[in-house]
Amino acid sequence: MINQLSQETSPTVATLDDLAKLANYSLMDTLNGDPDAKQNGIDYVPRQVFTGHYVPVKPTPIEDPEYVAHSKTFFSELGFADSMAQSADFVRMFSGDISQVPEPMRKVGWACGYALSIFGTEYTQQCPFGTGNGYGDGRAVSVLEAVIKGQRWEMQLKGGGRTPYCRGADGRAVLRSSVREFLAQEHMHALGVPTSRSLSLYVSKTETVKRPWYSQGSHSPDPDRLITEAVAISTRVAPSFIRVGQLELFGRRARKQEHPKALEELEQLMLHLVEREYADVIDQQLTSAEKVLLLAREFRSRLTSLVANWIRVGYCQGNFNSDNCAAGGFTLDYGPFGFCDVFNPQYQPWTGGGQHFAFLNQPVAAERNFLMFCTALSPLLASKPDDLEQLQQLVNGFSTEMQAQMEQMWAAKLGLSTFHPALFNELETLMVQTPVDYTIFFRELSALPSDIEPLKKSFYQDLQRAPEGLDLRWSAWLTQWQSLVGSSTEAKTDAKTGQPHTREEIARQMKLVNPKYSLREWLLVPAYSQASEGDYSLVRELQAVMTQPYAEQSQEVEDKYYRLKASEFFAVGGLSYLSCSS
Repeated sequence: MINQLSQETSPTVATLDDLAKLANYSLMDTLNGDPDAKQNGIDYVPRQVFTGHYVPVKPTPIEDPEYVAHSKTFFSELGFADSMAQSADFVRMFSGDISQVPEPMRKVGWACGYALSIFGTEYTQQCPFGTGNGYGDGRAVSVLEAVIKGQRWEMQLKGGGRTPYCRGADGRAVLRSSVREFLAQEHMHALGVPTSRSLSLYVSKTETVKRPWYSQGSHSPDPDRLITEAVAISTRVAPSFIRVGQLELFGRRARKQEHPKALEELEQLMLHLVEREYADVIDQQLTSAEKVLLLAREFRSRLTSLVANWIRVGYCQGNFNSDNCAAGGFTLDYGPFGFCDVFNPQYQPWTGGGQHFAFLNQPVAAERNFLMFCTALSPLLASKPDDLEQLQQLVNGFSTEMQAQMEQMWAAKLGLSTFHPALFNELETLMVQTPVDYTIFFRELSALPSDIEPLKKSFYQDLQRAPEGLDLRWSAWLTQWQSLVGSSTEAKTDAKTGQPHTREEIARQMKLVNPKYSLREWLLVPAYSQASEGDYSLVRELQAVMTQPYAEQSQEVEDKYYRLKASEFFAVGGLSYLSCSS
């Protein structure tokens, strides 16, 4: 009650001056800066960074910024006045110009280096120097840490210009990818999936860059032309942006003794991560070794839950390298992501991703990232063989915990109190053979249909033209499922009343885990295409619909957004798959 009262009476942040009073730069104040950095932040040429946790960088403002959107939901949570999103000083700061921010805000931001591992294998050759010392935040510049309502938030500009990690690129993001990430982050939050958040989105009215992209209707796996696109800056927000790849960088340096303070810097980063992301579950009085083990256990719990949630809502990360895996256990880096339309265990929106990052392979990819997380921390336990063995046991137990999370998730999607492997295996086979729309199928199932007719709304194929006997198998599956749901109503009791759950209650609970609306790529394309012409109405409409993904909305919204993917959108570049999202 005290918490609720303090939130209700907390003052609204109405101006940038109000926000400045909440500034608190824990990363720059407690960790080590690169000793070779330029303190004025004008540090835009690719170079090796050998030590230090961050490089001071001044973002490069976009020219003539124009407001596109802001997250009204997140503004409300933070206590920000909506009017601030279009105020001149707020627009200036969050479109990259921090030269005039009010004190105690700082006029220099920061970028961080990290390592790269792909599916559990370390790589260094992606860095232009072949050493791994030039890989990191190439176009993401953090500009503020602030403690707001007792919670620390880091605010980071995506597309904020070059850093020492830009590897020769321009450090810019285009409107297309910025719209995708802005909408996806708030959609995922509304779905109940841990994620970085969207604050604001601004586009330049005059500055453009050239990017490879698909011509209309192209079936090429790779972009087939260069197009001119407007640059944009979106601000994403999280308790921290520490990645598994960041820990890997410092773990590698400690393991190879690359400089005298390598082990010390690894420990500093680990302790900083605990303070930023795990302070509520890890006692600060514990020893460093005890913190490492608790951190690994808690991260494993968060990561397995996260991936089960991704699959629950039909989300595929596409590129789940360790550098795209937040050490805080939330979704980070919406690059070649996608929400599956047609159910396919091997769904992969990114043409460069391979099956190892496909939809139902994400649990295994997560396991590899967890292995790299623990490998990175292991130098801190080098003198404690018993603790190293405990860390190894946490790695060994990942698949068991992941499987438990998955079974719990599938049971909830099916409205059952326990997971039934045979029932699920037959359903998975039927969904592939029919095939079905993943989101629509589970939403229709949530109404507890008495026969398969309502489910056919999710079918991409008429059962009369399907392989012989498929309709009978569907009916048999539904009968078995109905029987199990019936037994669930007897097995489950309401926590408040002690009475058995009714079918209506089962349906209500299923609709809380099976969304009605999902941010499909063919919905995003018209939104960012119109935005490129200066019309942001569809972006804002999508934002309104997709931040209420479980709600029964108007008939107009349902007709427009709750439907099968049109046949002409299949196998089309930029609609069914992406090669990049710059």
